[in-house]
Amino acid sequence: MQFTPAQRHALAWTGLIAVVVLILWLLGPVLMPFVVAAVLAYALSPLVRGLERLSGGRLPRMAVVVLVECALVLLLLALMTLLVPILASELPRMREQLPALLVRGQAVLTPWLQSMGISVAWDAESLKSWVLQIFSTSLDEVFKQALTSLRIGGSVALAVVGNLVLVPVVLFYLLLDWRRVVRHVEALVPLPMRSAYDRFIDECDQVLGQYLRGQLSVMALLAIYYSLALWAFGLELAFPIGVFTGLAVFVPYLGFGVGLVLAALAGFLQFSPSEALLMVGVVYGLGQVIESFVLTPRLVGERIGLHPLHVIFALMAFGELFGFVGVLVALPVSAVLLVAIRRLRAQYHASRLYRGH
Repeated sequence: MQFTPAQRHALAWTGLIAVVVLILWLLGPVLMPFVVAAVLAYALSPLVRGLERLSGGRLPRMAVVVLVECALVLLLLALMTLLVPILASELPRMREQLPALLVRGQAVLTPWLQSMGISVAWDAESLKSWVLQIFSTSLDEVFKQALTSLRIGGSVALAVVGNLVLVPVVLFYLLLDWRRVVRHVEALVPLPMRSAYDRFIDECDQVLGQYLRGQLSVMALLAIYYSLALWAFGLELAFPIGVFTGLAVFVPYLGFGVGLVLAALAGFLQFSPSEALLMVGVVYGLGQVIESFVLTPRLVGERIGLHPLHVIFALMAFGELFGFVGVLVALPVSAVLLVAIRRLRAQYHASRLYRGH
C-alpha cells in the first residue's frame, strides 16, 4: 500500500506519541517529579515572560524565575495554612468530646448490630482511655514516633521527600531555560513539517490556556459554594474548610476527600451525628454532582472540546495507567491529544483513501 506524504507524517506522529506513552508508563514513578515540573513550567512561563517585559529588562531572568517560584510556594503554603485554624480548633474539642461520642456511638450501634444478628463486645472505658492517651501525647513523643515511622518506611519516606525537593529544582531550571528547551524541541522537527508543527502548537496553547482558565473558574466557584453551604448549616469552620475544599479540587478526588473528612470531623464535634451526616451528605453530595456534571464539563470540558463522558473517561484511564500523576495531567494531555486527533481526522478526510480514488 502506498502512503501519501501527509499519511506518512500522520503515521510518524502516531508512532512518536505511542512511544512517548509507553515510556511514560514504564518510567512513571521516576518521571513523576519531571512531569509535574514540566506542567508547572508550561503554566508559569507566560507569567515569567510578562514579568520580564514589565521590568523592562532591569531584572535578570534568574531573579524573575526565583520570584515566580517563591510566589508559587507561598500560594501552596497559604492553602496549607487553611488547615491551621481547623486543627487548632478541633483537636482540643476532639479530646473533650470524643469519649462522649464513643459512648453515644455504642448506645446507637449495639442495638442496631444486635438486630442484624451481630454480637459485638464494646469496652467503652478502654476506648475512652485510648483516645485520651492519643490526644495527651506530648510533642516529643509524637516526634519520636514520626522518626520511628520514617526508619520503618525509610524508602517510601525518602522517595516522597526526594520528590518534594526535586520538583522545585527541576521547575527552576525548566523556567530558566524554557526558551532553549522550546528551541531544542523545534530543532527536532523536519523543515517540511515546521509550518504544521507551528499551527499544532498554537492550537494546543489556546486549548491549554482555556483549560487553565476553566480550572481556575471551577476552583473559585466551588470554594464559594462549599463555604456558603457549610455556613448555611451553621458550621463554625465553614470558611476555612470550604475554601480549602474548593481550591484543593485541583487535585481530583484527593482534594474533595480531604475536605469531606475535615467537614465530617468538624460536624461530628459541633452537631449531633445525624445532623453532621445530613450536612456532609447534602453539601458534599450536591457539590460533587455540581462539579462532575456541571462545572468541570462546561467550564473545562467544553472549553477544550471534550465531551463530559470524555472527561470522566480521561480521569479514570490516566489514573489507572499513571496513578496520581495521571489524574493530574489527564485533562491537559487529553486536550493535546484531541488537537492531534482533529488534525489526523482532517487529513484522513482529505485523503484519497477516504474519498475512494
